[in-house]
Amino acid sequence: MLTALAIRDVVLISALDLEFRGGLGVLTGETGAGKSILLDSLGLALGMRADSGLVRHGSDKAVVTASFDPPAAGSPLARLLGENDIEIEAGEPLMIRRSVKADGGSKAFINDQPCSAALLREVGGHLVEIHGQHDDRGLLNPKGHKALLDSFARSNIATTARAFAAWQEAKLRLDGARSAIENAERDREYLTHALEELTNFGPKEGEEERLAGERADMQKGERITDDLRAVLKVFEGSKSAVAELRSAARRLDRLGPEHPLLADALTALDRAVIEASEAESKLDAAKEALTFDPMRLDDIELRLFELRAIARKHNVAPGGLLALQADLAAKLEVIDAGSEGLAKLEAEVKAKAAAYAAAADALSLLRHAGAARLDAAVAGELAPLKLDAARFRTEMESLPEERWSGEGTDRVEFMISTNPGAPFAPLTKIASGGELSRFILALKVALAEEGGAQTIIFDEIDRGVGGAVASAIGERLARLAQTTQLLAVTHSPQVAAKGAAHYFIAKSSEGTVTKTGVVELDADGRRQEIARMLSGAEVTDEARAQAERLLEAV
Repeated sequence: MLTALAIRDVVLISALDLEFRGGLGVLTGETGAGKSILLDSLGLALGMRADSGLVRHGSDKAVVTASFDPPAAGSPLARLLGENDIEIEAGEPLMIRRSVKADGGSKAFINDQPCSAALLREVGGHLVEIHGQHDDRGLLNPKGHKALLDSFARSNIATTARAFAAWQEAKLRLDGARSAIENAERDREYLTHALEELTNFGPKEGEEERLAGERADMQKGERITDDLRAVLKVFEGSKSAVAELRSAARRLDRLGPEHPLLADALTALDRAVIEASEAESKLDAAKEALTFDPMRLDDIELRLFELRAIARKHNVAPGGLLALQADLAAKLEVIDAGSEGLAKLEAEVKAKAAAYAAAADALSLLRHAGAARLDAAVAGELAPLKLDAARFRTEMESLPEERWSGEGTDRVEFMISTNPGAPFAPLTKIASGGELSRFILALKVALAEEGGAQTIIFDEIDRGVGGAVASAIGERLARLAQTTQLLAVTHSPQVAAKGAAHYFIAKSSEGTVTKTGVVELDADGRRQEIARMLSGAEVTDEARAQAERLLEAV
């Protein structure tokens, strides 16, 4: 709800601060007093085009600040602000500020955080609906008609949306499988040949590292053969050093009890024998590992060459050949099992499509029933608003499959015929601004409980009507204002008398300077202003009495 509006240096307004409350607020004043300036100022704050012509003569810039109740947690507006990192303190108002310079350029802020004009317009659409003579938004925009009908018909689209999402996911899986099979089928000959080649070659896990290590050992063995053979001779034969150590150990074992030092010597000699034996084992193993076999080396070199060549051919590392072999086999399995897999996926898509169609059909039935009720509700509002020749119809048609969505298979648009025999046409085709505003009011009253912006503004909805029609307009505005804040710019005393708050707009001149001001009228001021609206320039006692009767009838 709009709670305050501060205007600085906009056209004829130098400084103006207004406070608003809920219910119906009416704005009146003589023609040319500046009511349009007030709406233009609010429009600027809500993200409409920043026209430098709004800047008051002699000023550098115009600034408008609008204050609103904070959005409810979890509401679409709260989510929109959160998605754009606009912080809202609990219990604090939502502040929107817009400035435009005299030489062009504008700035926009939400809660003192800079934002784009596009975001400001989107936020403004959640906060305020302005219905004027040339309005092409709000109820006139066919894009929102389906959501309005769903809300009126209580037709929750969640089931249809889930069914549509499931259907689309199944279609994506089927398309992916078909694409994979088609690609694989084209490559069947290559896959078969490559897999046969790898299978015949028989790569093994870690083969390159093992072969390279064996080759390196052989090459080392070739270099150190003579030195290794000389070392091994120390351990060969019955007269070798190790044999002599073992013989000495056996003799010492018999002498050990004769003296402690002999026992210690035996212990040390045993360690030497053990270490020498271990060294002998290591040397034998090294001899085996480093044995240079020219034929075996040739075999290793050939295998390594072939291993690396086939890896290059398939653009993988040698260690990746086993994984490649498994991947090729898997792709061939997909081809071989493709028909069976596709059949399952096709059956799934068919089942999901049927589930979506059922949900969409149920949604359409609810919409058709809701459309009939809405048409009747709007029709009941037309005659009192002097639109008894007009007819309203909620037009529904089935969309082609390529336009189906989570919102179902229907196109919804509100249509109107203003004259007997005239064809139905979109709301935006209505020629008369007065008819359009009254028709919007009728539709708004019919949809009164279906949500929307918390502040609605009607600009001269009563243009060209009076008497009973004006009274009917006032009654419906007051009824609509029971659930939302409503501001009405009016020339009708019958409408003005229905207001819970009355704002008077007037121009004043000081020398060559003309200014527009706005004041909220008290009871006496309201009586005098409504009397002026009834009688014209000269307010008569009869006009005052009639004004009193209008106010008492509220």
